[in-house]
Amino acid sequence: MSVLVDRDSRVLVQGITGREGRFHTGQMRAFGTNVVAGVSPGKGGSDVDGVPVFDTVADAVVATGADVSGVFVPPAFAADAIMESAAALPLAVCITEGIPVLDMARAREFVERQGARLLGPNCPGLVTPEQCKVGIIPNHINVPGPVGIVGRSGTLTYEVIQSLSQAGMGQSTSVGIGGDPILGLGFTDVLKLFAADGETRAVVLIGEIGGSDEEHAATWIRNSGFDRPVVAFISGRTAPEGKRMGHAGAIISGNTGTAQSKIDALQTAGAAIADTIEDVVRLMAAGLERRSVAAS
Repeated sequence: MSVLVDRDSRVLVQGITGREGRFHTGQMRAFGTNVVAGVSPGKGGSDVDGVPVFDTVADAVVATGADVSGVFVPPAFAADAIMESAAALPLAVCITEGIPVLDMARAREFVERQGARLLGPNCPGLVTPEQCKVGIIPNHINVPGPVGIVGRSGTLTYEVIQSLSQAGMGQSTSVGIGGDPILGLGFTDVLKLFAADGETRAVVLIGEIGGSDEEHAATWIRNSGFDRPVVAFISGRTAPEGKRMGHAGAIISGNTGTAQSKIDALQTAGAAIADTIEDVVRLMAAGLERRSVAAS
């Protein structure tokens, strides 16, 4: 089993002829991802390093059977690209940063109406090691194993993946949900997927200040009986109120969105709280050990 993608996924890249799209298409293919098509309006009939390019997502899907889209489209056009994908595909992974909030509000509503899934925007994508990568997570740090990872920060997600891999704890699937105020899949959505995945025996949740998605995830963990060990790391503990820290969604407003409110909620739900990346590794090793003993 896996989460969202696997070795049978057929990926198309929107914006494949741009600099970022072309480069990361090459990286995804080097990882082993089956990239079957690219989409770039007006450039249909060409190819990028052997990957056929189509004018529309609909044309690409008919010709290649693509079922996942990676969106590497400039911010002004990315919301339209997301909606074009949602009209034809079950999953879009949007890497683009800087999409206007009103554009994203319109795009997310359309995605929900279509019954599709959106990961991102402003996210690093997702990886199931040795099976499929959609996005920009570095190839060399991913090792297959039992730990599911879900995070808002791309950089912290990379650090956690690498640190766990170096400690001999591989990943089932790593998912970056993104750091914008309006997103597709949130922490709770991904936790539900991990709960249904037999390969995921424990979870690392990487949160940050701003919004209340971590608190909602904590409520779900507490109420659902989620039986995997959860290690949580929340960044931005020293951030001043009203100042955006890195991500567009990482801002404290009044009494909501603080690191402490998220830590308290997750701790109450039974998650182990890590203060550093080294703590994540130590606490995850302990959690997996406890789960192994309980299973025996």
